Amino acid sequence: MSLHALDTILRKRDGHELTDAEIQSFIQQIVAGEVTDARIAALLMAIFLRGLNARELATLTQAMRFSGETFDSTFLNRFAVDKHSTGGVGDKTSLLIAPIVAAAGLADPMISGRSLGHTGGTLDKLETIPGFRTQLSMQEFGKVIAQCGFSMIGQTKNLVPADRILYALRDHTGTVESPNLIAASIMSKKLASGLQGLVLDVKTGSGAFLKSFEESERLARLLVGIGERADTRTVALLTTMDQPLGRFSGNWIEVWECVEILRGIAHPLYADVIELSVTLAGWMLHLGGIASTPEAGRERALALLHDGSAYKRWLEMVEMQGGDAAPFEDPAAFHKPNFTRTLTAERSGYLHSMDCTEVGWAIQRLGAGREVPGGPVSAHAGIEMHAKLGDFLEAGAPLVTLFGDSNVQTDTAEKMLRVTLNIDDLAPETQPLVQKIIISR
Repeated sequence: MSLHALDTILRKRDGHELTDAEIQSFIQQIVAGEVTDARIAALLMAIFLRGLNARELATLTQAMRFSGETFDSTFLNRFAVDKHSTGGVGDKTSLLIAPIVAAAGLADPMISGRSLGHTGGTLDKLETIPGFRTQLSMQEFGKVIAQCGFSMIGQTKNLVPADRILYALRDHTGTVESPNLIAASIMSKKLASGLQGLVLDVKTGSGAFLKSFEESERLARLLVGIGERADTRTVALLTTMDQPLGRFSGNWIEVWECVEILRGIAHPLYADVIELSVTLAGWMLHLGGIASTPEAGRERALALLHDGSAYKRWLEMVEMQGGDAAPFEDPAAFHKPNFTRTLTAERSGYLHSMDCTEVGWAIQRLGAGREVPGGPVSAHAGIEMHAKLGDFLEAGAPLVTLFGDSNVQTDTAEKMLRVTLNIDDLAPETQPLVQKIIISR
């Protein structure tokens, strides 16, 4: 018997523990279309303010996981492993990691999301490839993985539908940063894809949803605990998000960056993307038994990236999912923003600091993000960074290039970036790319 949604909202609002039946009933009613967006938003805010205990979180995750169809990976006869990032600016590692892991002989059934808050979304990037399909049936999903070793899709109507609904509303209710809602969203999708192993990239720093190291570590432990309780080998890496990752941040331009890396085209601002990608992939190869240690896995991943094996897998996957690979031959020529503007350093000095979240919002203002749930995003909006934190710049040197849909959007983003990109006489103290690794004991 279903329970009344309003009663569930009021109980959590008032700080009470929800029963398994209340949580399961609410999720079932969401999927059946029996709960208004206003009431869903109310429960999201109640969870944000009151939190969930371990039992409530586990029940919510499982209810979301089984709210629709799931993927059974056993027919692949390969270790199924995936990676998930909690969201950052310019974070495009999925586009590199999945083909690397597939080239190593593992299976990566990757179910990804769209832009959320100030961060970009893997699906929005993939959909800038002409003809590329991110909505596949489970049968099609399995066929692509069986041939290519990986597939990258989004939540369909039947795949984790509860998360699809909650995910869209979190972006517009001020509840994105809730550790419990983040954990349930991530793990419901990952567990629904039939994984034996999972590597989590939990961001910390000014560009992360959770700014403090302590908050990020708490989330990482929540995620690892959920995964291990579900018999999925899980590890979390706490990684630094104090500046955009790599050279480009946007949609098509991040695909451009990854295609160049896969093709072996070098650029100094690609170094951190490559390092993080092969480190995460190294852990995936270790969990899957391909490498005896994560370090050996990293070396194997780097070799597969450099010898063209990963790029071959990438091209196979794009073709099978309907994408046109022609733009990959000259991704710069395919990039056609309406407006381009380069900001230069107003003085000599070191690029000392930035609020990376503010940088992310500037990118969204350029057109790369959504104003309303389900709204369009611009394929070509975004930024190109010309320096990393700690780099010395002469006055007048290029600092960041903006790609916008309109002059008004570009003006707004320019004001935001000029305020937050700080140049100083002293070089900053920077954090290592990987700050901590959390595994189950």
